[in-house]
This record gives sequence, C-alpha cells and structure tokens, in this order.
Amino acid sequence: MLAYGGLWLSAFGAATLLPLQSESVLAGLLALGEQPAWALLAVATFGNVLGSVVNWLLGRYLEHWRGRRWFPVSEAQLAAAQARYRRFGRWSLLLSWVPVIGDPLTVVAGLMREPLPSFVAIVTLAKLGRYLAVAAAVFGVLGDGAS
Repeated sequence: MLAYGGLWLSAFGAATLLPLQSESVLAGLLALGEQPAWALLAVATFGNVLGSVVNWLLGRYLEHWRGRRWFPVSEAQLAAAQARYRRFGRWSLLLSWVPVIGDPLTVVAGLMREPLPSFVAIVTLAKLGRYLAVAAAVFGVLGDGAS
C-alpha cells in the first residue's frame, strides 16, 4: 500500500508546477514486480491527471488576480500562451505529458475555459500514453536482460 501511496503522490506532484518526476518511481516499482503493472499504471495515471486538474482549476480562476503587481506572469506572457492555445486548441493537451511545457499548458487550458470533460479525456490519454511508454521501456529492458 505504501508503494501505491508514494507513486500517487509523486505522480500528483509531478503534474503540478512542482519540479517532481514520477516516471522513475513508476519504473522502479515496475522493475521490482511486487505490484501488478496495471494497478501501478492506473495509480500513476490517476494521480497525474488529478494534479493536472488542479492546474486547470488554477488557470480557471487565474484571471481574477490578473493585473496585480505580484501576479507571476506578465500580460505579454499570458497573451502569448493564450494565442498558442487558440491556435492549436484542445488537441495541444496531448502534449501535457511533456516536461516544462505540459504543466503550464494545463493551466492555460483552464484559463481558456476548456470544458473539464474534454480536458480530462485528452489529458488522461496523454498521461496514460506516457506511462505505457515507461512500462514498455522497463519490460523491454527486463526482457532483453533475461534472454
């Protein structure tokens, strides 16, 4: 149970603007083989998507504080992010798994009022795809070593 909790926390935190990494935690747990791979993938994906929903919520209510002196993003940066999102639309959320750009992208999606159901569907697809790639790499390496 501790493994699932640690994985969930690392996946949740990694999806927020915190500089955490959940892939290495998932890879280590998969390599140990003590839990079913499907359960680890489900926990990591759920935690990561929920962290992205927190970002979406932040973006949704971000404009309330726009223009204040302490606001962390300049008007120009915010306008540029909004323009990119308008240009590429909701499908840009398929890049939500990418380090550095993925987390801010989920904040911008909230700011752009992306409906939550489509946000969750696209982000889940992206995050699950990334974790499946991690699992494939782990099992590929383990499989090659056993040959």
